[in-house]
Formats: sequence, C-alpha cells, structure tokens
Amino acid sequence: MGEQSQVTTEEEPGYGIGAVARRLGVPAPTLRTWNLRYGLGPSRRSPGGHRRYDLSDLRRLEEMNRLIRTGVPAADAAREVLRGDGTPPAAPLREVPDLRAAREEHPPVLAPRPEIPTVAMLARAAIMLDSQLVSDWIGAALSRHGVIWTWEELVIPVFETICRRQAETGASIEVEHLFSDRLLASLSRLIERPARPINVRPVLLTCSEEEQHSLPIYALAAALTAEHVETRVLGARIPYPALADAMRRLGPAVVFVWSQLPETGDPAPLASLPLLRPASRVIVGGTGWWDDLPPSVSRVTSFRDALTRISAALH
Repeated sequence: MGEQSQVTTEEEPGYGIGAVARRLGVPAPTLRTWNLRYGLGPSRRSPGGHRRYDLSDLRRLEEMNRLIRTGVPAADAAREVLRGDGTPPAAPLREVPDLRAAREEHPPVLAPRPEIPTVAMLARAAIMLDSQLVSDWIGAALSRHGVIWTWEELVIPVFETICRRQAETGASIEVEHLFSDRLLASLSRLIERPARPINVRPVLLTCSEEEQHSLPIYALAAALTAEHVETRVLGARIPYPALADAMRRLGPAVVFVWSQLPETGDPAPLASLPLLRPASRVIVGGTGWWDDLPPSVSRVTSFRDALTRISAALH
C-alpha cells in the first residue's frame, strides 16, 4: 500500500493514527493490527512523508468498528468492508484462503450461540448460585462483545447489584464469591502470550500489598491480550519486595498496580521500586490510592484510561 499512497493536500487533509484512534475510540495498536492483517491502513502521505488516513480510510474504519461491535469477527468484518468499496486486501487475511471455499461448499453446523444476558438476568443467575449459567453468559458476552463492553456493561453493574443486596440483607457474600470465581475463570482463558506481540518488554500487572481484589488486573490483561500486548499477571496481595524482584527479572515496559481499598493504597512503597534501564513506566489504578503519589507514577481513573495509558507507554 505504501508505494501507492497519495500525498495529502489542503483540500483533502490527512489524519494521524492518534487522531483516528481518538475519533473512533479504538486503541492505536488495534488500528496498526487492522493495517497489518487486513490492509485497512492509511492510504496517503503528508508532504513530509508521514502516513495519513484520508476520509475514505476513516469511512472504512468506522464500518469495520461498527461491524465488530455487533459481534462480527474481525477477519469477516474486514472482508466485508473491503468488498463493499471494491478494494482488494493489501495482503492475504490471516486465514487459510482455501477454507473459505470449503466452508461455502460444506457449511458447518453451528451450535446455538448463548444468549447475551441483561444485568438483571446475570445477577439473578449469580444469586441462584447457577455457576454454569453464569459462566456461559459471561463467556458469550466476552466472545461477542469483548472485554471492555462486558466489563463496563455487565460486570460492574452486576457487582453493584450484588453489593446493594449485601447492604440491604447483610448476606450474599457467597453470591459475590461465585460470580468473582466464574468471571476470573473466563478472563484467565483469554490471557496468553500473543503469537506476535507488539511489545518487546511485557506489561506487568499486580495488586498492591495486601490488596485482594484482583479482578480488574485480569480484565486489563485480557483486554491487552486482545490487542496483541504481552502481559504478566502477579495477582493479589503481592509484597513490594516481590514486585521489585519481578521487575528486575522481567524488565517490564509498564508496571500497573491496583489498589481498591484505602488500607492498601499507601503510595510510599512505590518510590522504592527499582529504577531500571530502560525505565519501567509505573501506573496505578483503583480508588484505594492516597494522595501524594511519587512524581514518576501516573494514576488512571477508568478502565479505558488504563488501556490508553498502557498502550501509549508501549510506543
């Protein structure tokens, strides 16, 4: 595509990858993946030679994003987008081409896809301690809508429902534990080393010392894995000396530390984490952190903010 790129003009401006990512709400690493895998990349160059997306590129990416959000697999969405505007893929899709013809000749018999529950349905299944149904529904939501949607639209509201029930009745701790266990199992299956990670140095995710609420770091790791980011998850209640040792061994590009409760949010130990070369970017999240973070430490306030900051630190 690069040799065919046209130079942008004042009449038809070009957009950098950062601007396109903000406009679509899609992380820049995902846009790079769509370019490498499916040829949905910038088709123009600025007078200085930089790759730029034009309006036609934006329309294709908007349609790609829309299809994926409705549950269409990325490869199929890209094929549909490119077929729609008559543009052939710049490179073969990462799928064996002959399989498509085979599927058309002998279409597979697909099992019924699990229903995507409402918040009330999923909360009710958890309250009934129906672990299989909770697993099935969480898995279906993750498969069809991805980690971010599932976390924001289902997981957080269900936890809020469970917490309200606990406050009203003084019970339901068993409900919280069952839901947390099934969610952790579903997220853990999504965390693996990408075949071609976009980062040379891993992202290290951990809870602060004595912090037991580890689900957010597993959700972050699953979302990052979907963007081809290699991660390491240490889990709950990690002593700071153990975190320091892990940093020295792994040399991570980013260290993300979660604290949910004020009892676990003392920022002072963060200042004693090792100074590596090249340096590790330390980012913290969660409502437990006190004020007066060390100057070198960044704080995020939302799931999406964490993904954006981590992705930015890798480039």
